[in-house]
Amino acid sequence: MFKRTDNNLLYKVPVLTALLLAFCFVFTSCSGAIKPRARVKSDIDYSKPDMWIYAGGSEAEADCFYICPTVYYAMGKNMNMPVTNPLVKPSFISAVNSQKGVYSDSCSMYAPLYRQVAMEVYGMDSKEAEQYFDIAYADVENAFLFYMQNCNNGRPLVLAGFSQGADMCIRLLKDHGNEPRIRKVLVACYAIGWRLTDEDVSKNPHLKTAEKEDDTGVIICYDCEAEDVTKSLVVPEGTKTRSINPLNWKTDSTAADKTLNKGSILNDGSQAANLIGCYIDPVRGTLKVPDVVKGDYPPGPSCFAEGEYHIYNVNFFYQNLRENVAVRLKAFKAA
Repeated sequence: MFKRTDNNLLYKVPVLTALLLAFCFVFTSCSGAIKPRARVKSDIDYSKPDMWIYAGGSEAEADCFYICPTVYYAMGKNMNMPVTNPLVKPSFISAVNSQKGVYSDSCSMYAPLYRQVAMEVYGMDSKEAEQYFDIAYADVENAFLFYMQNCNNGRPLVLAGFSQGADMCIRLLKDHGNEPRIRKVLVACYAIGWRLTDEDVSKNPHLKTAEKEDDTGVIICYDCEAEDVTKSLVVPEGTKTRSINPLNWKTDSTAADKTLNKGSILNDGSQAANLIGCYIDPVRGTLKVPDVVKGDYPPGPSCFAEGEYHIYNVNFFYQNLRENVAVRLKAFKAA
């Protein structure tokens, strides 16, 4: 099991987790294998416990397969994170721990290591960058299919990721979201901090974006920015993404007042309610946050400009997201 240590944000993994993982690896489900579709082959062996940050172990009634956001800087070296390097693993663990509290009250967590792309890749031409994304996705798909074939056993599943992790979630659903075994268990996908366009859905009509607080089998997607922002790394100029408002759970531009916000995580790690409201930009589809003062929330990595609040997407609406996971799970069970 996991031991809660700090406001549901940080968790410790006891020795028993490795044993539970080994147990999970021994007993496979009888539903048959799902074929991988990645363009390159992943050579990571996900039967090894050290390839997972978390691999179940709690007594929750559902699972969350969580894909870590970007934490790796290549610094002129390998553009995919070398997962066997012990120097990069702590950042990976920290990033997972900072957001897993949204899901872990309702779910037993599974979070694999994968050869994610370095931050520098986001500054490359898309054709050049895709070779590195292919490697990252091959690992994620490999880990996910291993989980489905060996650990899920028909349990309700929340698929979740942030930023690069959200991109990987959407790629997984494009390739596998229409397979009966996945549809049967998918509660929802929280692909926060990435884009999902009408073109994506047109090419993959099985993808369904969330339209209310408690629909299931859907994708919850948004990216935060200041009111004057017209382009960003996540949603380029001229692109419109599909979003849902995490405060009023509407998909139109109806503003959600900050009084609906049940709790944000502040820069010092504390929590406060009723600080940040939001509305969906009818042109860009992004989530505008008018109550945020730019100087209080710097953009972070250099690939983001002032007013791009990408790195705060989860923290701004932390408690509302956490409660929504439980709401969707309840609706899934009642269906």
